[in-house]
Amino acid sequence: MDYRDRYVDGMGKYIDDITLDGMLYMSVFRSPYGKARIKNVKGGLNGSELKLFYKSSMGEMASLGGDSNSVYLEPVFAIDEVNYEGQAIAAVFGKTRYESEDLLSTVSVDYEPMKAVSSIDESMKASPIHSGTKDNVLAKADLGEDFDENDVDFDLTLEDTFYNERIIANSMETRGCIADYRDSKLTFYASTQSVQSVKAGLVQALNLEPENVRVIQADTGGAFGVKGSFYPEYVMAAYASMKYGKPVKWIETRSEHLQAAYPGRGARAKIKIYARNDGRITGIKGDIYVDAGAYDAGTGSFASRFIAYQITGPYHIEKAYMRAYSMLTNKAPMGPYRGAGRPEAAFFMERMMDLLADRLQMDISEVRLVNASTEPFTSPTGLTVKEATRPFLEKALKEVDYNRISREEKTGIAFFVLIPASRPGESARIDVSEGKIMVQLGGNVHGQGHELFVKNILENDLQVEQDLISLENGDTSEMENGVGSWGSRTAIAGASALMAAAKKIRGQVIQKFGKYSPEKLLSGNYSAYEFLKIDYDVNSVNFNMITAERMNNGLVAMKDWYCYYDLGHVLSPVNVVAQITGGALEGVGQMFSESLKYSPDGQLMTTSISSAGILESEYAPRCHIKWVENGSPAPNQAKGLGEAPTIGTPAALARAVELITRNRVVNTPISLEDIVNL
Repeated sequence: MDYRDRYVDGMGKYIDDITLDGMLYMSVFRSPYGKARIKNVKGGLNGSELKLFYKSSMGEMASLGGDSNSVYLEPVFAIDEVNYEGQAIAAVFGKTRYESEDLLSTVSVDYEPMKAVSSIDESMKASPIHSGTKDNVLAKADLGEDFDENDVDFDLTLEDTFYNERIIANSMETRGCIADYRDSKLTFYASTQSVQSVKAGLVQALNLEPENVRVIQADTGGAFGVKGSFYPEYVMAAYASMKYGKPVKWIETRSEHLQAAYPGRGARAKIKIYARNDGRITGIKGDIYVDAGAYDAGTGSFASRFIAYQITGPYHIEKAYMRAYSMLTNKAPMGPYRGAGRPEAAFFMERMMDLLADRLQMDISEVRLVNASTEPFTSPTGLTVKEATRPFLEKALKEVDYNRISREEKTGIAFFVLIPASRPGESARIDVSEGKIMVQLGGNVHGQGHELFVKNILENDLQVEQDLISLENGDTSEMENGVGSWGSRTAIAGASALMAAAKKIRGQVIQKFGKYSPEKLLSGNYSAYEFLKIDYDVNSVNFNMITAERMNNGLVAMKDWYCYYDLGHVLSPVNVVAQITGGALEGVGQMFSESLKYSPDGQLMTTSISSAGILESEYAPRCHIKWVENGSPAPNQAKGLGEAPTIGTPAALARAVELITRNRVVNTPISLEDIVNL
């Protein structure tokens, strides 16, 4: 089935389309409190029986967060106390979804409400939310070397504080799974970005043998990071299937998604720069804080360090010292949302660039040019930029006609580094049978259109017609290893692995026939698997420009969106345009409307998808898309793309908005009062 039939016309087979004989439906009883002591639980499957703790599996990203203290791990069901609204306390099981929802009324919980910690500021001052700990710091790190002002050549200093509110992904399809345990083997169907990480989580949480666990990806209706994590509901469903001897299905409701899926952003920064009168920044110091939520899951312990690591972006700043803190609050654990730390770092740095330009009465492009590099460099925090960034910026400004447009329009720009999660590499498998070619990638497709580049690559490498090629969903029984699809990595790592697997296929045909031809390939049965190791960075520099205008109703709207991206080698131009357009809209959403809001007592105030601030299609930007192809070290020479629009859009749009409103923009989303107030 063509990918357009599956995803655009809705003909695919999603989790909720799968029905197994005798299946039970799971509903989850969740805490209405942000913080409460549990005095007693009656009814359902609950923590009195299932006292399991788990750690979210996020592959490479989680490993960068450091070691986890077990006290911070989330229990599958709350034990003794709840630490965020929506935390699971019990699960019930019915023969139909309606019956399982009705059975929620059979669960009763005796609570003792407690004071919740609802913000980063409060977290720093409040008593620890977890007993036996000394504070609410989940993780902390210092990056770069501290420096004294006497060691810096500067004429002025500037300081500012920024905040990006939490955002939840809200993909069209919510989370879901089916667990089917029979004959001592667990088959698990998931809507996921990585069948491998789900399998690893189930094996670890339930102490199962890896050979007895099979995870199959159903068609997945969007993810944007939220389906890359491993969740407690997966363990509940698997355990219940083992306990009751029946398949168990769980489909998340939209209200559950807002409460308990792992949101991204939620980052605050206090930045100080040291600069000369010619615009050169000679030093930067700052504190990065993220709202990690109540437990060490998703990306909470990693995110603050990752933001601090890339704070200097494409600018060669000789001295930098950043302190990074992941703070515990009584909210759902933090997870990745498209960009996962990259947009935050770019927003903080680019907003300081604009502030410096205003103070020195320089053009915003000129202050960036002054600080861009004329040769490759490594920042004091360890970020490697393997190319000169000033020539790229000069070219980008010309390509988008900045000098002319900025004279005529309210214009903002953003210059940034995209760091793809290319390490440690990725896997690919090709199977040829009955004249058809079936492909699997270790990074699972969830609407990005990976099918397009897969067909382009194999049409070129194997000289076969594209309609003979299909990209299959992930299945751990057929893939020896794999990582996942996130962090702008699949075109780099997955496509390179696919090329290596195709080379093996050609070699098998040559070994059998003495030479290769597509006819010989399609006449037989061949199979090849490849895990391509990548142990190097594939960072790229990119540029956005945005114009905005005030509408007749007094609100501000984006007028035109421009980009000039370095994509290495483009595998599918159609893919590129689609990824950029969708990502731009998500960046606009962060700037204008999207967020999760909480009351001081930890209650979620964003109670429906309509109040989550998701933009409608009429807000889709008028995109002017340009790119350059400077090949990367990867075998296919590709660079990252998927997250680039969400990195550059908020910072560039913030500048355009503040030129109209004459109010400094330091937070996302920008408040309605700031937009309409002149």
